[in-house]
Amino acid sequence: MHPTFSTHHHHSSSIIRPVAVLCFLFSLLTADAQVDDLPRTRPETVGIPSAAVDRLMDSLMALPRTAIHSLIVMRHGQVAYESYPAPFRAESMHTMYSCSKTFVAAAVGIAISERRLNTDSRVADFFPMDHRNAANYRQMTVRDLLTMASGITPDWDFRNMEPQWTSYWLSKTIDRPGRKFRYDSMCTYLLSAILQKVTGQTLLEYLKPRLFEPLHITRVEWEKSPEGIDTGGWGLYIQAESLAKFGQLLLQGGRWRGRQLIPEAWVKEMMKKQIDNGGPGYGYQMWRCEYPGAVRADGAYGQYILVVPDKDMVVVITECSAINGTRQRRLVWRELLPLVVDTQLPLPHEKKPVQRLLPTPEGSKRAPKRMPRQLAIGLKPNVYAWSEVAVERTGSSVTFSYVQEGRRVSLPMTYGRWNTITTSVTPVYSVRAKDRFKGISGPFTLAGSYAFAPDGTLHIRLHYTDWITLLDITIGNLDTSQPTVGTLDTFHPTVALRENHAEQPLHLEQPVRENP
Repeated sequence: MHPTFSTHHHHSSSIIRPVAVLCFLFSLLTADAQVDDLPRTRPETVGIPSAAVDRLMDSLMALPRTAIHSLIVMRHGQVAYESYPAPFRAESMHTMYSCSKTFVAAAVGIAISERRLNTDSRVADFFPMDHRNAANYRQMTVRDLLTMASGITPDWDFRNMEPQWTSYWLSKTIDRPGRKFRYDSMCTYLLSAILQKVTGQTLLEYLKPRLFEPLHITRVEWEKSPEGIDTGGWGLYIQAESLAKFGQLLLQGGRWRGRQLIPEAWVKEMMKKQIDNGGPGYGYQMWRCEYPGAVRADGAYGQYILVVPDKDMVVVITECSAINGTRQRRLVWRELLPLVVDTQLPLPHEKKPVQRLLPTPEGSKRAPKRMPRQLAIGLKPNVYAWSEVAVERTGSSVTFSYVQEGRRVSLPMTYGRWNTITTSVTPVYSVRAKDRFKGISGPFTLAGSYAFAPDGTLHIRLHYTDWITLLDITIGNLDTSQPTVGTLDTFHPTVALRENHAEQPLHLEQPVRENP
């Protein structure tokens, strides 16, 4: 028998892990115990050419406007390949956006098996209220929410202003439910609210003993709404390997180590086409894929659990991507799956582990000659809630800091490397909903690197490695009395600092320090 191994990344490189059994025993002693829970094997042992998964990872990392955080490839219940480019690690937590929805569908199926509700249950029975479209409202069912066919036109902004999400959303005009697919995270939020009504527990509390604990997923949180309801359609905070466990559970028809955690018939319903969505079809909070028989959980900016039954495979990708995810999925369909066989392959010669890291800013470590050693720049109001950015040069390093809602975050950076700090200050986040981060305990990690462009502009790249967000910040005119702060490029949808001229440039008397 050949020893099993996997590629992991710690600090700035990927390393070969020792035998899986030893990894598992060691992992029990760590704070991040569920990492390395799944059995590991070499790709060839399960019919996957190592060259194919290496090429897939290289291709993913080469995509424009994309930063890959993790890739996990499972076959026959074993992790055959994994990579976490620096500054990300296997232990990194991640917000999963709409990947969260598939977990909600699983919870609904479990609740149905416990006879707490059914797909024909009427929404109006859980939330009785007057409605100008009363007949349509009375027709809306749990199944309509599962299939994104509530009859309500999606509204993605009201959550930023309204504290009573349930009553506000249900007061909207309702067309006849069940007929038209209109993707809306509020459908999933309402499922979470219904589950809380029928169980007396939040969605996360309900799932912990029924799903997460049997899967040994100990690090998991979920954002909450102003109403105290788990957001459901987004906000799940979890590790990449935990996604792989859930994907494997679905592949196995809801069965895990001899226990039926989700009814098998329900898993089939989740995965099959339930409504026309203009593509391969939509199931219960799952997307049918271009590859025949494959289904996926799908989150914004490229969070995926790909379940491929005919290959007995699960592929997990987490990333921060501003491009259409079709490109990522096609790489899996075209560059990996056709090369997978049903027999063992010859093991390749041992080679040095691939060291992967996300690109740092391009340029030089040399600052403009007349750049002051310390500089602070006041900012106009912006959606990041940053009131100031500051730069301090010390030898060959640069410390970048920003003040967010009165709290300073300071990050010492080294040219050409990723430096990481831990902070309790919440990350930059595309979701602007009221009470965002409620239910998320932190702390968070922030990694950064810098370079100076030939014209002297300072480029800073930030990765919130216990979240998702990538930011590219530029600070120009450093040798003048009117420096500017902007975003050269960002994989984040809210470009808040673009061409934000300083209000009153300040030369700091003391080095920048992080507030407690």
